[in-house]
Amino acid sequence: MLLVFVLACKSEKKGALPPESPSEQTELSHAKGFSIEKNRSGITTIHITSPWPNAEMGYTYALVPKEILAHTTLNKDEYDAIVTIPVERIIVTSTTHIPALEALGVTDKLVGFPNTAYISSKNTRERIDKGLVEELGNNEDINTEMAIALNPDVIVGFGISNQNRAYETLQRSNIPVVYNGDWTEETPLGKAEWIKFFAPFFQKEAKADSLFRAIKKSYNTTKTLAEEANGRPTVVTGGLYKDVWYVAGGNSWMAQFLKDARTNYLWSDTKETGSLSLSIESVLEKAQNAGFWLNPSMITSYDELKQANQHYLQFDAYKNRNIYSNTISKGDTGGLIYYELAPQRPDLVLKDLIHIFHPELLPDHQLFFFKPLE
Repeated sequence: MLLVFVLACKSEKKGALPPESPSEQTELSHAKGFSIEKNRSGITTIHITSPWPNAEMGYTYALVPKEILAHTTLNKDEYDAIVTIPVERIIVTSTTHIPALEALGVTDKLVGFPNTAYISSKNTRERIDKGLVEELGNNEDINTEMAIALNPDVIVGFGISNQNRAYETLQRSNIPVVYNGDWTEETPLGKAEWIKFFAPFFQKEAKADSLFRAIKKSYNTTKTLAEEANGRPTVVTGGLYKDVWYVAGGNSWMAQFLKDARTNYLWSDTKETGSLSLSIESVLEKAQNAGFWLNPSMITSYDELKQANQHYLQFDAYKNRNIYSNTISKGDTGGLIYYELAPQRPDLVLKDLIHIFHPELLPDHQLFFFKPLE
């Protein structure tokens, strides 16, 4: 059952729950882009403050339990969507949403997804192959007729702005669309904590809290282990795309991993949270003698690297065969496992990196996301 809602793209902060309904705040230790509170009657309010980078607007969503729906009155103008919970049918739009659903044990609630070939999880792929998850086109142009026919309780979307005609069409059909901004977080644990965003839709808050605590403990234990390393190997990232070399910015997600893995990342002092656009000459000047090289674009072998650009052969990491990529591990239909699962399991990413840079610390670890070039 869906509640009619009005989506209002306002720059001002949306109204909060009435003062006579004291709320309990969900503890968030690392995520910066959202907050959650639940009032005494059981209504949960989710505030999204970072739906996309540099967003000038936020969104507020109300989640109303079915058992109190009949005697609950909300001012729809205060919310961008009102969702009845627990959700029984959901459409999500990013592969980063899939691991959260699986970890919470609600994969069976997923009924549609754009570009299902990008999904790598074997569990969800089985459901796709059985026809239980509908292919909806692509995120920028979702097949709205099919999405409406699926009768979802909610659609979890993402975007780089509030301009998405497909979402607007779905909203006019009284289907709640909520934005998820997990990808805007700049720290590994910040991204992972977005599992707490999904939890209230299924009334799984306790489980999400337990899962995140375990991931956080594993990550911090691994980070502490890295402090025992006897050195900080130098690292370069990225590669050429149309004559521009993109390296991870000093305040990016990847840079934080490299810091926690106790390396000397050569662009760690830059301020960018995304990537820097450089010439190959400037990268060669700074990183020719770097000990390790991560993610040379989408290249997966040394022969391919050699064919792509002869300048690559001048790097010590090429000569010493110390190049690793997170684009080699793929799902059965070609989806990149790293971009799907790594945000949810940063502890496994960090273990990979420590095994690569400091193999003596984790000698028995089997690389999961990062693989050496072939």
